[in-house]
Amino acid sequence: MTVTRPARLTGAALCAALALLTAVWILKDLAALGSPSDLAWYWAGDHHFLLRGRSATSLTDPVLLLVSVATVVAALRSRHAASALAATGAVTLALRLPGLWAPGNGALVTALLALALAAGLLVTAAAGRRSDAAPYEPRPTRPRTGPAVAAGVLLAVAALVLALWELYWATELHLDIAVDRFTGGRTLTKAALAPPPGWLSLFLVALYGTAAVSAFARARHSRAFGLLAGVFLTAGGLAEVARATRYEVIGQFGDLPTIDRLSVLTAFFGLLAGVAVLALLAGRGAPAAAPAPYPPGGTPTPAPPCPPPPGW
Repeated sequence: MTVTRPARLTGAALCAALALLTAVWILKDLAALGSPSDLAWYWAGDHHFLLRGRSATSLTDPVLLLVSVATVVAALRSRHAASALAATGAVTLALRLPGLWAPGNGALVTALLALALAAGLLVTAAAGRRSDAAPYEPRPTRPRTGPAVAAGVLLAVAALVLALWELYWATELHLDIAVDRFTGGRTLTKAALAPPPGWLSLFLVALYGTAAVSAFARARHSRAFGLLAGVFLTAGGLAEVARATRYEVIGQFGDLPTIDRLSVLTAFFGLLAGVAVLALLAGRGAPAAAPAPYPPGGTPTPAPPCPPPPGW
């Protein structure tokens, strides 16, 4: 499945707008906090030091910025960018949707703009596809069986671990707080643009699970969704490991309560599994099968047109 050139340019422009929207908020936070390191530690979840302001962004914002920029590059360079455009649009929709009921006009306006751009990406990815590609046109390759299965196992385990953590918090927290973790209620303190933690966990479970199933099936779109899942898994694990290192939790691992030990182990698993998924799915795909030869008297494969057809 290829994407027409106008659709690729449109998708790149929409992703660039998404990246710009996120970059404006990050620059605003940098101006408010005055220190890139303070903002980075805030994204990592360290809120115990004095700040000269409150961050409006969270860890999801630099990740979305990275994903948007990468999709711009993919749309401009590859004719097979439909899955990347669709994945970026779906992820943006899921993560910006809670902004519709978040307090503050800035979060609402940002959510409305991001949702409109994300919907445009989905429409562009669907409407710009060309399924009638000629036999000589290369198609997206499937991931190799070994790396795909290994990445699928890691993503499936990550989804299971995250789901178990949500079940734990649902039984440990008061009902009002547990509900607010998904709806962003008043008992929850978070950055203005950040999705509620429970909502984010459900999204990540769905993303990891979808990417795992796609990897097991060796679907042609599995690389886009798998790499996207790997980025989120790596970023979350890196943030938690950095925070644990900052507070010297790792050196006191033997003295920690059981639940804190599991939290540290989950952080390291997320970091290592995320890096492994990125490495496994970033490699070359399996070579495409050679087309079957034409029977005697059959029609030979036409030569590639020159110049390319309109809209390519």
